[in-house]
Amino acid sequence: MGVVQATQKDIELLARLMRAEAESDGNMGMLLVGNVCVNRVLANCHDFKNINTIQQMVFQSPGGFEAVQFDYFYQRARDNEIRLARRVINGERFEPATTALWFYDPFQPSCPPQFWGQWNSGRYGDHCFYIPLESEHCYD
Repeated sequence: MGVVQATQKDIELLARLMRAEAESDGNMGMLLVGNVCVNRVLANCHDFKNINTIQQMVFQSPGGFEAVQFDYFYQRARDNEIRLARRVINGERFEPATTALWFYDPFQPSCPPQFWGQWNSGRYGDHCFYIPLESEHCYD
């Protein structure tokens, strides 16, 4: 059983989002984005207080993912992406996204130390990852 509930449809939805957001960063990049996605379902803070399912997380508006606005997101998930989505749903975590709730591509060599008041936890490929403050009790 996973750390979040997921039907086969949810797994494929997450797989498509991971691909659309981070395919250029390879499997690890997609896994890191998957961590952020699962974390948003688990978190009880910020814009994620009422996000309880993968579908709610993927299509959250405002505050969701830009990728859902483009045709590439709507293409069928491939087997590799489905395997990667299952891994994060089953609880695999990877630094720097272990507890991250945000990521973005700054289109520059370094990551800003903060993004909307949240601290940078690291970078992988094109993406910078940001974690909530412990005082925000996102995972209590």
